[in-house]
Amino acid sequence: MAWLIGRKARQVGVGLGTVLIVAVLWHLSTGVFGWISPARFPRPDEALKAFQFIQAEGYGNGRLLQHVLHSLMLVAKGFAVAVAVGVPLGLLMGYSRRAEAFLNPAFLLLRPIPPLAWIPLAIVWLGLDDGSKILVIFVAAFVPSVINSYTGVRNIETPMMEAAQMLGVKGWRLVREVLVPGSLPMIFTGLRLSLQASWTTLVAAELIGALYGLGSILNQAAQDIYPAMILVAMVCVGVCGASTTWLLGQVEARAMPWRKGRVAE
Repeated sequence: MAWLIGRKARQVGVGLGTVLIVAVLWHLSTGVFGWISPARFPRPDEALKAFQFIQAEGYGNGRLLQHVLHSLMLVAKGFAVAVAVGVPLGLLMGYSRRAEAFLNPAFLLLRPIPPLAWIPLAIVWLGLDDGSKILVIFVAAFVPSVINSYTGVRNIETPMMEAAQMLGVKGWRLVREVLVPGSLPMIFTGLRLSLQASWTTLVAAELIGALYGLGSILNQAAQDIYPAMILVAMVCVGVCGASTTWLLGQVEARAMPWRKGRVAE
């Protein structure tokens, strides 16, 4: 336990040191030496003023907290639906050859289509409301959850499956006691990829016709030629993405305690 705490402390120290170095280089290059024009990349004080402005007075139809919460809500809904549909579908395709033969052709056809290519169709179907953005996030998060769940089942060792069959383990009991536990490492790998894809797609979806959200801040700031506000929105996206990934890592650590120390790092 002591070595694990020491390792965590070192990781935090290295991370803070990296942030400090970046901040110093940022200040020197934009403020002290003027290597980078503030018109192209804001100074630290300009970014701080933009952050304070959007918190106090708001920007792009709302204050920062409103935009962050709205984006988190969209990601949570799209990600949750994708996981609820994708993981069981991947488990089914991995276990049943018939299901794979029936579903795989359609999946292979849809898989190469980029999630952003669904934006026009989503707008036609659901308009410019949140539903269209949730649909695009769902499409982006759906594919990794299916692929990794499928791979997880196929990676379960044959003797384990044969032992389950010999013991008469079938149906829901087989899923609960064999398929899910054996596939968990790959399932969580897919969830991480799905979550990252959700945030990437969210920003792109919110650039079009969104009144609230971090993507709408980016869109409005680009129109206003406001680099400091663009940077604030980008940092918020990064912080939100990293925070949700960390939370998922905590869930993973609790779901697989035998891998403690190798997850949620």
